[in-house]
Amino acid sequence: MKGGQEISKTPSSSKRTLSSQGSIDIYAAQCKNCMKWRVIDTQEEFEEIRSKVSEDPFLCSRKANSSCDEPGDIEYDSTRTWVIDKPNLPKTPQGFKRSLVLRKDYSKLDAYYITPAGKKLRTRNEIAAFLKDNPEFKGVSVSDFDFSSPKIMQDTIPEIVEQKDSANKKVKVAKVDV
Repeated sequence: MKGGQEISKTPSSSKRTLSSQGSIDIYAAQCKNCMKWRVIDTQEEFEEIRSKVSEDPFLCSRKANSSCDEPGDIEYDSTRTWVIDKPNLPKTPQGFKRSLVLRKDYSKLDAYYITPAGKKLRTRNEIAAFLKDNPEFKGVSVSDFDFSSPKIMQDTIPEIVEQKDSANKKVKVAKVDV
């Protein structure tokens, strides 16, 4: 995205298929100055950057041994499927884990939260019930959880993917070089 800054997650795409173990294999942030992509080492570090990207934009110099003069860590291309997360989403509360799973038809990623005990929570109502039943998380609010789905970059979806059209009929979509 020229002139702006993006933060990205790249779903697994070795052999252009996804494992059932989850779908994010690399986190990356784009430098505001040079627009190069830098790999972010952990989900926690990525969420920290994403939560403040408007007020504290990502710069290459923020990453150890990195500068705008160096080549990017990763190139935006169709060797993997890229998704762009919304800026300024809250960090996942401590002890919880945000999980994103790409649907088989590549239509969207579903967001879930995993509790410290390993329970998967799929909705705000489930979060509210969990927090009510677990008073040890009294400093955590339902508003600390965001189920927004990152935007899937259509130009990086594998060439033939079974997608659903607006009438919910499955169609095979082949990308055409423009």
